[in-house]
Amino acid sequence: MTVDTVLHRLHENGRKRANAPAYYVKATDHWVPTTWQDYLNEVRQAAKALIALGFQPDEGVCILGFNRPEWTIFNLAGMLAGGHSSGIYTSNSPSEVQYIVHHSEAPFVLVEDEAQWQKINEKRDELPGLKKVVLMKGASVDDPMVLTWEAFLAQGESIGDDKVDERLNGLKPDDLAQLIYTSGTTGPPKGVMLSHNNLVWTAQLAAELLGITSSDSSLSYLPLSHIAEQMFTIHTAVTMGYQVYYAQYSPQEYLVSNLCEVQPTLVFGVPRIWERFRDGVVAKLSHATGAKAKIAAWAIDVGTEASALKRQGKEPSGLLAIKFNLANKLVFSTIKEGLGLTRAKFCITAAAPISPDIISFFNSVDIPLFELYGQSEDCGPTTTNLPHANKIGTVGCTLPGTEVVLDTDGEIMVKGPHVFLGYFKEPAATEETLYDGYLHSGDLGQFDQDGYLTIVGRKKEIIITSGGKNIAPKNIEAALKNIPMVANAVVIGEQRRYITALITLDPAAANKFASENGITGQELHNHPKLRETLQKGIDEIVNVHFARVEQVRDFRVLPRDFTVEDGELTPTLKIKRRIVNQNFEAEIESMYKE
Repeated sequence: MTVDTVLHRLHENGRKRANAPAYYVKATDHWVPTTWQDYLNEVRQAAKALIALGFQPDEGVCILGFNRPEWTIFNLAGMLAGGHSSGIYTSNSPSEVQYIVHHSEAPFVLVEDEAQWQKINEKRDELPGLKKVVLMKGASVDDPMVLTWEAFLAQGESIGDDKVDERLNGLKPDDLAQLIYTSGTTGPPKGVMLSHNNLVWTAQLAAELLGITSSDSSLSYLPLSHIAEQMFTIHTAVTMGYQVYYAQYSPQEYLVSNLCEVQPTLVFGVPRIWERFRDGVVAKLSHATGAKAKIAAWAIDVGTEASALKRQGKEPSGLLAIKFNLANKLVFSTIKEGLGLTRAKFCITAAAPISPDIISFFNSVDIPLFELYGQSEDCGPTTTNLPHANKIGTVGCTLPGTEVVLDTDGEIMVKGPHVFLGYFKEPAATEETLYDGYLHSGDLGQFDQDGYLTIVGRKKEIIITSGGKNIAPKNIEAALKNIPMVANAVVIGEQRRYITALITLDPAAANKFASENGITGQELHNHPKLRETLQKGIDEIVNVHFARVEQVRDFRVLPRDFTVEDGELTPTLKIKRRIVNQNFEAEIESMYKE
């Protein structure tokens, strides 16, 4: 039986597309290409280096850094050497980094620079299995455990091609290839085990659904620790042989300029990205006056009418086609050029809910934005819209070759070749998620008469920010309750840009504080002295233990505790988040005002 993995597909590209560009990096003022042959050679050399250093099949490697060719090369090298790879978010704290490196049993870790190395170094005594840390290009650290990128690759000079081929030929479709660490509702993150077959099946399906070819291109800028970015940067790119451009280090600073230079055909973004783009376009349009303002308004009206047809797989005709082409020439082309989306064939939003208004806006200016839904546990996609079958407000239809059904309580359940192997070293958690032949998503949904799925809620208590970050609130809330005087805490952040908290006070401790500081009970919860004290506790007791995206950026002290009577607590004193959000809507909104 012929085995099909992303490594076999990479070798095929090295033969058939040897001199075609595989990826680009930005030099001072231009983008420098690397061919598929050289890309393959880089991955093989890195695999040789791992083998020379003692890497065994079924072992793991971890990667801690921003999107770079070294990230992808090391990731694929770990797989080629017979093992698996795990990405770590660059914003993770030293404790979180230590947990993933230790839990994944990775003897080798690639880090971006000295700052990321220090996270490892701080916890090295708690990493007994760690053998070597490799640096990406341009970084240097004076430590016996650390190798520069060049020194690492040189380790492989003593290993012959036959050793790499032996590892390649030993790969099996159901072998563990990738670990995606994702937060649970409680406790530490779990490692989602994805097989070689999971990855290549999903990549092939994505290519067929979207009609991707080798002439397409993408900009890699979202964290490669996320399965969606891996799918576009690694697996689908290798499957179809298209070009990947690695964005410059700071996406917030360079994203639009990189998009404008690259003009990719495939663009993936979390809702917050599309929100920022929309806000920028609207702000510029608001400055138009007179005839320009009237033309812009007319063009968007025309685009709205035309996009309604396009979403149904139809094209505008007759007078509408003439008006649409004129609107494109006068208005839409300028907007697309300013965002770097002139060549965009597919603009995808996922990882968090998005307002239907944002999708409608982009469609109205001839930008083919659509929404899909999924999770790491099924390699990213469960259902998807498409430009020609796009029902705004839904997350699309079931993927071909898969099954999506609703349990009796509305929970979304998935079956297909993309469903994961289970959670790494977590048999109990695996049994809770994979049973009766289905992946139980923890999300609640509804299908309409046309088969389009709408997400209506979640059984699992995970906050998904507008940037697509999955955050377990209970861990942060437990830390907040370690602050003296704090009785209860509820973390806020669903579809928001950052994390905030509602805090209630322990009556006895609060009264003592008020007495010591000459504060009356009525003014205590708004008093600057109390806020200063709590902020110090948040900084020193809470935020230091969490990644930047998990840190509490603002808070409000409530005048009373949560109660069963007001519906905020269950009889067993568990928080009812929906009721808390309703009862304290004003306090929550005050933390997100510009």
